[in-house]
Amino acid sequence: MARLGEWSKTWTYFEGDWHAGNVPLLGPRTHGAWLGSVVFDGARAFEGVTPDIALHCARVNESARRLWLKPDVPVDTWLALVADGLARFDRNAELYIRPMYWAEQGGPGAVPPDPDSTRFCLCMYEAPLPKPGGTTVTLSRFRRPTLETMPVDAKAACLYPNNGRALMEAAALGFDNCLMYDMLGNVAELATANVFMAKGGVVYTPAPNGTFLAGITRGRVIALLREAGVTIVECALRYEDFLNADEIFSTGNYGKVMPIIRIDDRSLAPGPFYRQARALYWEFAHS
Repeated sequence: MARLGEWSKTWTYFEGDWHAGNVPLLGPRTHGAWLGSVVFDGARAFEGVTPDIALHCARVNESARRLWLKPDVPVDTWLALVADGLARFDRNAELYIRPMYWAEQGGPGAVPPDPDSTRFCLCMYEAPLPKPGGTTVTLSRFRRPTLETMPVDAKAACLYPNNGRALMEAAALGFDNCLMYDMLGNVAELATANVFMAKGGVVYTPAPNGTFLAGITRGRVIALLREAGVTIVECALRYEDFLNADEIFSTGNYGKVMPIIRIDDRSLAPGPFYRQARALYWEFAHS
């Protein structure tokens, strides 16, 4: 693992070729750097597999369209580039796979992006999967925005500073992560992942309501658990529901399926639904 200030092994496809390391892409007048027209997606390679990679590549194209960019890389081309990039790493390397689009120039008045200036890259780098030892969480005072205020229907870079300040606040309080409300006071997600809780033999998760990205791993875990006969309820949940849950776990591309072992001052053990979800996901990923 790279030390602070160093980059792990990285390859980036940009302008028709592969480049080693953290290659510079954006200038000070590039719209994406200056005015935030950057979208991306994150997929994973681990243990020789790349689960749902096509869905991640399709989603980055949809995110680009929702920011009025022009995504001109077909999914099949993304997949071919990923395969080419994988060959530059050890077969079992744990990688983060990040396709990206941004606008080079602004449109009328400079603030909107110019769709015809859309550019792309594919960045792949070593990033070990977090060990499933458990995550501690609290409640953030920062909230998820709505579609009227931010492009929450896209995986847009401009959304992440809000998540970042929530994480920094949680860390200052001694926690790894935090639950975030939507603007109505319902739990939306963790700052970096979707969240599930179980109570009385039923698994609950916040219903997608336009304030957070219902993740690809989230959807896959819901489908796998339902196929296994588990009752999953998507609904409005309050923080008190999580405080009184039998177990809590998260899903997300970076860590996949992870247990939450403490919420505020209450300790929790990794529960049976978490263990089932993680086992089912790993089985799917290798199938």
